[in-house]
Amino acid sequence: MTTLRLHILFLLFTAALSLICGCATLPNVAEVIDTAPATPKPHRIVSSKGLLSDKQSKTVMERLKRSVNPTDIAERHTAVVESVTESPLTKGNRVSLLSDGRAAYAAMFKAIKNARDHINLESYIIEDDETGRTFAELLLKKQAEGIQVNIIYDSVGSINTPAAFFQRLQDGGIRVVGFNPLNPLNSQKDWAITHRDHRKILIADGTVAIIGGINISKVYSSSPLKRKQSKPAPVHWRDTDIQIEGPAVAELQKLFLDTWAKQKGPKLPERNYFPVIKERGNALMRIVGSTPGESNRIPFIVYVSAITFAEHSIHMTNSYFIPDDQIINALTDAAMRGVDVKIILPGLSDSKLALNTQRYYYEKLLKSGVKIYEHGTSLLHAKTAVIDSVWSTVGSTNMDFLSLLHNDEVNAVVLNHDFAVEMENMFVSDLADSRQIHWSEWEKRPLLPRVMEWFGNVFNRWL
Repeated sequence: MTTLRLHILFLLFTAALSLICGCATLPNVAEVIDTAPATPKPHRIVSSKGLLSDKQSKTVMERLKRSVNPTDIAERHTAVVESVTESPLTKGNRVSLLSDGRAAYAAMFKAIKNARDHINLESYIIEDDETGRTFAELLLKKQAEGIQVNIIYDSVGSINTPAAFFQRLQDGGIRVVGFNPLNPLNSQKDWAITHRDHRKILIADGTVAIIGGINISKVYSSSPLKRKQSKPAPVHWRDTDIQIEGPAVAELQKLFLDTWAKQKGPKLPERNYFPVIKERGNALMRIVGSTPGESNRIPFIVYVSAITFAEHSIHMTNSYFIPDDQIINALTDAAMRGVDVKIILPGLSDSKLALNTQRYYYEKLLKSGVKIYEHGTSLLHAKTAVIDSVWSTVGSTNMDFLSLLHNDEVNAVVLNHDFAVEMENMFVSDLADSRQIHWSEWEKRPLLPRVMEWFGNVFNRWL
C-alpha cells in the first residue's frame, strides 16, 4: 500500500474519531483583544530576584520601545497575552539562534556533556538512527555518571522507533515516558489519538534550555545541498532552534514536569530542578505552552494578536501552513494596511497532501498583497516569525489545525531588537533559497493542481 493511501486512511480514521468525540474550536481572538485592558497596567515581569515592581517593569518596557520604531507589539499585544496566560515575561535572558540542525545538535551535545545534576528531554520524534543512537549513548553515559536523565517521547511521532530502543534507555537507569500510548488501555483517562506531544525541549541542570522545531533524527544532520535535475541530492531538513539561558528556563522546566505528572510517569529522583538562576543577557522572554482546549490555545492567540498589532513588517516561516480564517484575515488585513508581509513556506514536503492544501490559501493572500515564497533547496520545517524588528518567536507550533487545536506545543516569544535583527538576517538568507509566487502566474496554473488543492482542503483539520 502506498504512503499516500496510508496517509488518507489515517486521515479518515482520525476524522471519524473527531466526529465521535466532538469538534474542537479555536478561541475568538477578536473577543480576547476586546476584553483585554485598553490602558494596560504595568506588565508582570520576573527577574532572577523575583517579580519586578510596577515602576521597574515600566522602565524595562520603555527601554524596549525606544529601541525600535513605534509599534503596538510592546504594549497592546503584550497586554492581550497577559490576559490569557499565567506565564510571565522574564528579563535577563541570553538567547542564541541555532539556525539549522547541525548547530542545534552541537549545542545539545555540549549542554548534555556539561550537565552536572539532571537532563530533561522532550521530543515528538526520537528515531533509532545514527543521530538517535548518538543521543542515546551520550545520555546513557551521563546517567551512568549519576546525572539523572528523564525523557518524554510521543507515541505516534516515534511510532517507527522499536520498543527495544527505549527499553535499553530504561535498563540504563533513564526514566522514560511514552506520551499518550496508541493503546488507550495503556493511556490516561483523557486519551485521544489526535492529542500528541509535539514539543521539542532539552533542559540541562535547570539553567540552559534548547527548544524549537528540531526532532531527534538524522534528517537534520546533513548539510543543505542544491537539488539538481539530473541527480537530486538527499533532502536536507531546514529547521530552527534557540538556546536559552536565564530565568525563562524555569518556565520550560515547569512545562516538562507538568507533562510528566499528567502522563503519570515514574517517580523522579530528587534533583535540583529549580536552581537559583542568574541573569545572563538582556532579552525579555515569555514561554508559551499549550494543551488541548479552547481557552488555552495560547500560541494561536499569540500569533493572531501579534499579526493584528503589527505596524511595519511580518516575516514568517512555517512548515505546515493550513491556517484558519482568523490567521488568514489577520495577514490579509495587515498587508492591506501597508505592513510588509512576507511568508516563506515549503516548496517540497514529506506530505504531498499538506503541500497541496497549503497552496489552497495562496489566492486570497496574494490578492491582498501578502508576498509568498516557497523554499526550494531543503525541506522547510521551521516555525518562526519576526515582527516590527522587535518581536520574535521560535517554537514547535505549525500553522495547522492539529498543531493549533490538538497538540501540546511550546514557543518562546522574545522581545529584543538585537535578537530580532538576527532573525531578520536568517529570514533574508532563507529568501535567497526561495522562489516568490506571483499572482499573475499563479492564477494561470492548470486545472489539476487546483483540484488537488481543493481535495487537500477537505481534510484540512486533520493534516
